[in-house]
Amino acid sequence: MKTVLSGIRPTGNLHLGNYYGAMVNFLKMQEENKCFFFIADWHSLTTHPDPKMLHVNVRNVLSEYLACGLDPEKATIYIQSDVPEIAELYLLLNMHAYLGELEKTVSFKEKARQNPDNVNAGLLTYPVLMATDILIHNADYVPVGKDQEQHLEMTRNYANRFNYKYGTDYFKQPTAYNFDQELIKIPGLDGSGKMGKSEGNCIYLIDEPKEIEKKVKRALTDNGPEGANTPKPDYIENLFTILKVVSTPDVVAYYDNLWNSGATKWYGNMKKQLAEDIIKVTSPIRERINDIKNDAAYLHKVAKEGAEKARESAGKTLQDVREIMGFKSF
Repeated sequence: MKTVLSGIRPTGNLHLGNYYGAMVNFLKMQEENKCFFFIADWHSLTTHPDPKMLHVNVRNVLSEYLACGLDPEKATIYIQSDVPEIAELYLLLNMHAYLGELEKTVSFKEKARQNPDNVNAGLLTYPVLMATDILIHNADYVPVGKDQEQHLEMTRNYANRFNYKYGTDYFKQPTAYNFDQELIKIPGLDGSGKMGKSEGNCIYLIDEPKEIEKKVKRALTDNGPEGANTPKPDYIENLFTILKVVSTPDVVAYYDNLWNSGATKWYGNMKKQLAEDIIKVTSPIRERINDIKNDAAYLHKVAKEGAEKARESAGKTLQDVREIMGFKSF
């Protein structure tokens, strides 16, 4: 059984893209692997966190994880700041991270350019903290997007550097998790190629039906096909991509035939159908999210037990690393 680790920053609610792009695969992963899913609240400190919202955001994400089907009996679900061993390993790994390589990190250069008044040490050493999250459980696999591939490569570098410096093979070489299939990418409603929080084009799992209807109604369209069997523009293809995920094959075929026939004036009906089908998918999840979010005792139990299991794993790693590095108790 392989160890898999995945984390999410508590910066907003999960959206349809998160659900189909990752969550459905996480549900499979927890059945077949030793999984650690964590909420990366320390990572959020690298920007401008709102102390009034930090705990609220953590609670929201934890509730959404659970509502989507992650099972604390099958996987370890925890909050990063509940595991102090991470902070110590982060400190130790920082002693093996060099300024030059950290300054060259793509994400650091982008964040420093976007927020020149908040170029803090945590932002600089973000890759080290991410490496710590992975190495604290000596994970075999990490599901990552394209924007995180450099950080995973740096994690392997830190693992190699540690092993070489201390003459050991202690740390594994974590690799990107392969879901054995092409990941579903949910596009944005504004015609862009990606549904994302920063793009403001999301349908959130917590959205009420009326809000979903409004968002889908505003989705970018045009005057219809210019003739039979003409290629769909990207923004129309995006709507069909979402339709294929949430609707039945006969619904998709119906609207596909309308496009191929060159018919016009059917976008309104398609958007109405799309909104209805999205609501069918998200409503049960939204209801579970609200139930869980309001169950303080259950959230406390999940967080406490998750922290205990995560600390057991992290504590073993940290003790081994301390001994390898020469720290001895009197």
